[in-house]
Amino acid sequence: MRRIMSSVGLLLLCGIFLGVAPAHATGDTVTIDATVDGTPVGDDRLLLDPSGSSRFLVTVHNGTDTVRHVKTIRLSGTALALTFFSYDTTVPFDVPAKQSVTRGFVLDLGQLGAQATGLLPTDLEVLDTNRDVIAAIGTTGDVRGSLWSVYGVFGLAVFGLTVLAWAGALFALARRRLPANRWQRAMRFLPAGVGTGLVAVISLSVLRVVAPSPAAEIPFILGAAAAAFALGYLTPHPDADDLPLGPGGHSTTGRSATDHSATTRTSATVHADPEATQRITRPLPGGAA
Repeated sequence: MRRIMSSVGLLLLCGIFLGVAPAHATGDTVTIDATVDGTPVGDDRLLLDPSGSSRFLVTVHNGTDTVRHVKTIRLSGTALALTFFSYDTTVPFDVPAKQSVTRGFVLDLGQLGAQATGLLPTDLEVLDTNRDVIAAIGTTGDVRGSLWSVYGVFGLAVFGLTVLAWAGALFALARRRLPANRWQRAMRFLPAGVGTGLVAVISLSVLRVVAPSPAAEIPFILGAAAAAFALGYLTPHPDADDLPLGPGGHSTTGRSATDHSATTRTSATVHADPEATQRITRPLPGGAA
C-alpha cells in the first residue's frame, strides 16, 4: 500500500511540475475571445451547468500573414495534471490573414455532472485540421456536478489511501515497529504527507474555494509532505526491548546477548591455562603433608 501511494504521489507531483510550463507555444499571433451564455470567458469564473445546454460564441483574431484553417473548438477541464472532461465540437471555418471571424454553437453539457464538480482550470481551445492548438483562452470553470462524479470519486479514493497511509505509519509508531534509521522512518511518513496535500487541494476545489492550479497545488503538497517527513524523522528510536520477540517470549536481541555472554564464559573456561588451575600443596606445621 505504501508503494502504491508513493507511486501515485510521485506521478502526480511530476505532472504538476510539468504543468507549470505552457502546454503549447507558438510564435503566431492568433488570439480568441469567447462568451458562454453571454458571459465573457476570462478571469472570472465560468458557470458550467450540466442541467442544460450552453451557447458558445467564439471569435478568432488572425494576426498572421497566412490563412488559418479552424476545424475544432475544444472545452476541457484539468486538475492535478489530469483531464477530467473534454468536449470537442467540429466547427470548420477559415480565418483570412489580418482578419477576425466569429462562430457560434450550442454545446450540450448533460454528461458533465458525471465527470467533474467544483472549481477546475478550464481551457477553450481552437484546433486546426491537424488537431494542433492555434489559440486558447483559460478560465476557472465552476462545474455544478455531483460528488459521485469521476473527479469526486477520485478525491474520495485519494482520501482513503491517505487514511490507510497514516494508519499504517501511526500504528507502526505506537507498536514501536518503525525502522531504526531516521531517514527510513521519515520515508515511511512521506506518502501520508503527499496524500494529505492532495486531499487538501481536491477538497478546496470541490468546496469551490480555490481551483487546483499549479500555484495552489505545489505549496499544499510540498508543505504537507515536508511536515510528514519531519514528523517521521523526529519520531523516537525504537527501544531494544520493544523489538520483535523470539521463541519463548524473549527478545531476540536480549537472547543473542545472553547466548554471546554464555559462549564467552564457556570459551574462557575451555581455553584457561592448566597451570593456572593446578593444585598447590603446602607443608603444614608439624611436618604433615
